[in-house]
Amino acid sequence: MNKTILITGGAGFIGSNLTEYFLEKGYKVVCLDNFATGHYHNIAPFLENPNYTLIEGDIRSLEDCKKAVAGASYVLHQAALGSVPRSINDPITSNEVNVSGFINMLSASRDAGIKRFVYAASSSTYGDSESLPKVENVIGKPLSPYAVTKYVNELYADVFSKTYGMELIGLRYFNVFGRRQDPNGAYAAVIPLFVKQLMKHEAPTINGAGDYSRDFTYIDNVIQMNELAMLTENPEAINTVYNTAVGDRTTLVDLVDYLKSYLSEYDSEIANINPIHGPNRVGDIPHSLASIEKASKLLGYYPTHTIDKGLKEAVQWYWEHLK
Repeated sequence: MNKTILITGGAGFIGSNLTEYFLEKGYKVVCLDNFATGHYHNIAPFLENPNYTLIEGDIRSLEDCKKAVAGASYVLHQAALGSVPRSINDPITSNEVNVSGFINMLSASRDAGIKRFVYAASSSTYGDSESLPKVENVIGKPLSPYAVTKYVNELYADVFSKTYGMELIGLRYFNVFGRRQDPNGAYAAVIPLFVKQLMKHEAPTINGAGDYSRDFTYIDNVIQMNELAMLTENPEAINTVYNTAVGDRTTLVDLVDYLKSYLSEYDSEIANINPIHGPNRVGDIPHSLASIEKASKLLGYYPTHTIDKGLKEAVQWYWEHLK
């Protein structure tokens, strides 16, 4: 366990959870983050840990990437500008971070002889494909600049694996949620945003009729997938992509009902709050449901948290930290 893991975007929601997990397992962890979307409070508990190193830098800088990978055995690449609406409002910056930054990290990792490079891919890659459940080798055309950038990541990873002999694994995240996910800002994810609004006795706004569905995936399932991908010795499991999900879907209307139920255990008035409905959001796919058969077969993945178990834990965390 004396090996070093570089976690890019390590001050963000997923990155800080990965950092906490691997520090507890005895690894050395280097965090590279420019704090564009990450937060110092996410990493505050780690700063005194002798096995933790923070590098404040940007993946758009090749020199920062080279500095960060020095001495690392593994890279868990989480750094990106997420959010479909953000990419629609500013496609240039999304491309600079998600594509140019990704190539910088691949190149720096290649030159440093990194053993395994695991990167955050996205379910948005499925685009306009209407087939359900989503299976890794059946995708459609992207519906947003963000989706384009994440698909390009997969293409570059494939080329780098074939051209330079690198070991790369992409994890197509499906609507990840859980502790430390930021409820604030213009591009806050739906679960923390709804939780914050309900705790303030505000009516959450559902885009459209609320019948769009998502495969909401708790953070502990994502941590498990990263660890399995990082450590697998199965040659068939390397240089490919995996759905990182639960294999179940929940509509937005049902999501609000779940949250009202769990939050009303702390504040009974929340049970009486009803959502309001706005227009559908540009670039959104109607339904998202993952097949996790490939991850189960090749990586031994078994999700520990269903949507209800994950939401209960997330709601408890937000109640303790947002009050």
